[in-house]
Amino acid sequence: MNVSEMTPEQLAEASSAAMHENDHAAKGLNIQIEETRPGYARLSMKIRKDMLNGHGMCHGGFIFALSDTAFAHACNSYNKVTVASGCSIEFVAPGFLDDTLTAVAQERQRKGRTGVYDITVYNQNNEELAFFRGKSYQIKGTLLPEDETTARGETR
Repeated sequence: MNVSEMTPEQLAEASSAAMHENDHAAKGLNIQIEETRPGYARLSMKIRKDMLNGHGMCHGGFIFALSDTAFAHACNSYNKVTVASGCSIEFVAPGFLDDTLTAVAQERQRKGRTGVYDITVYNQNNEELAFFRGKSYQIKGTLLPEDETTARGETR
């Protein structure tokens, strides 16, 4: 199906799948896409032994990586290549071995080339573990070819 024929929901799902296909970091962490729609993404990850810190808790860097990945899927859901211009995280509870963490990313504002997204990370008991805020910036390019010309690699 041509990008111009897709609904916004189909475009978000296709953009998410295309980005995930080349995301070796997310694949290495076994991050799973649960749902993507315009300005929204829900991804999950199970905590493995190699993700634990010296206190037996999930290392914050892995929680950040899950959050950042959900952020990426939400802000790239419009088929416009978008990157982080800044982000922060607040850890409020730990994750432990075999917990399944879910990061829910929601767009708060998107205007021009910039956007603001809030991501909350939950464990399998729906307890909040972290709050992440990401600021996005749209750069050149698309995740999916926009028409037959760009699909063949030609430029205008």
